[in-house]
Amino acid sequence: MSSARKRIWGWYAFDWASQPYNTLLITFIFAPYVGELMQDGARAQAAWGFGIGAAGIIIALLAPVLGAIADTSGNRMRFIRLFSVLYLIGSAGLWMAAPDSFNLPLTLFFFALGLIGMEFATIFINAMLPDLGPREEIGRISGTGWAIGYVGGLVTLVIMLFFFAESATTGKTFIGLDPALGLDADAREGTRFVGPLTAFWYALFMIPFFLWVRDPKPVKAAKGAVRTALRGLRRTLRRLPQTPSLFSYLGASMFYRDALNGIYAFGGIYAQGVLGWTVVDVGVFGIIAIITGALFAWLGGKADVRFGPGAVIKVSIAALTAVAIAIVFVSRDSLFGIALPEDSRAPDIAFYILGAVIGAAGGTLQSASRSMMVRQADPHRMTEAFGLYALSGKATSFLAPLLIGIVTAASGSQQIGVTPIIGLFILGLILLAWVKPNGDFST
Repeated sequence: MSSARKRIWGWYAFDWASQPYNTLLITFIFAPYVGELMQDGARAQAAWGFGIGAAGIIIALLAPVLGAIADTSGNRMRFIRLFSVLYLIGSAGLWMAAPDSFNLPLTLFFFALGLIGMEFATIFINAMLPDLGPREEIGRISGTGWAIGYVGGLVTLVIMLFFFAESATTGKTFIGLDPALGLDADAREGTRFVGPLTAFWYALFMIPFFLWVRDPKPVKAAKGAVRTALRGLRRTLRRLPQTPSLFSYLGASMFYRDALNGIYAFGGIYAQGVLGWTVVDVGVFGIIAIITGALFAWLGGKADVRFGPGAVIKVSIAALTAVAIAIVFVSRDSLFGIALPEDSRAPDIAFYILGAVIGAAGGTLQSASRSMMVRQADPHRMTEAFGLYALSGKATSFLAPLLIGIVTAASGSQQIGVTPIIGLFILGLILLAWVKPNGDFST
């Protein structure tokens, strides 16, 4: 391959390598496992919300500062290496969540550490996107990257379901095997292996990234670079109202991405508590969502090129809002207000369908959002812009989990607890009305 093509494929490698944190830990394996250990769906959902919310506060405070420093002080690769170490330590540390010695604060600490590492590394990865091709190709490149990431998540999920994650009742995996590598099913070592597997997957598949991707920024930082970066960031924040399209887009994405992350973070633990699903059941749900996510992220990249990212974002939000409303009316006893017999499979089928829509709309939304940020940002301060983009995604990232945690704790109902997601999607959709297709910096 040419060096330019290698660089693109190396950049894709990050999506492939990092997606298991979202797929396996946040949503489909580890979160419902925590729910099983706590044996109280509402309490587990509240604790999960508070833990993710705390990590979100740290990310929101530091993301724009780190982005500004990287733009001014040179090499983005060193930041990626640093935060990759946090990713590895945090994910591998989840092995310690054993049933007979479960420590919730320690578990949430390791989870938050890995999440912070992944999110901060993503800032610098995303900032490289404009350098990978001309503007008209950015949507396609972004969509392909998301699709590749989803496939990576799917492969690791299948590996976990088939060979490691054991049922709490039978001790067998999805295909009826004992956990591989001689892991002890009674100690839930197969399911706990999700942490080390996530770390190993990242370490292995980041190799192409570090071999093929080169940062065009100078390696040596200029004297006083940090001070200059912080001054520039303050100036950018003061001038945001003078760039109304960027300002509105950051505000819109602040709400709708937080709502999407809420669905991802609580989908598995919701299904475990409301429908009584096992880790294996949630994993099957995940396979369906990831397949549609990969397919539609790729198709969304093509739609982005043809219709622009704005149209793709609006359609995706509308679909996700409908899903968020529908989820509230799915329970083991009733479906959209219709009472069901005790052994009915209708709620499970409905939730699988909703999962497919979440995967499809979520994949296109994330891909198009990254592409739209390239159009909205000042091309000379791209890493800072993606730091602000991370801020907009995390400034209220504690809000959805905390609101879900508070409403769930107050109501004692997981169904009522997830309703804040609906309002966040609607707020994001309203603010998109002030976003220009090509931003404030287009000529």
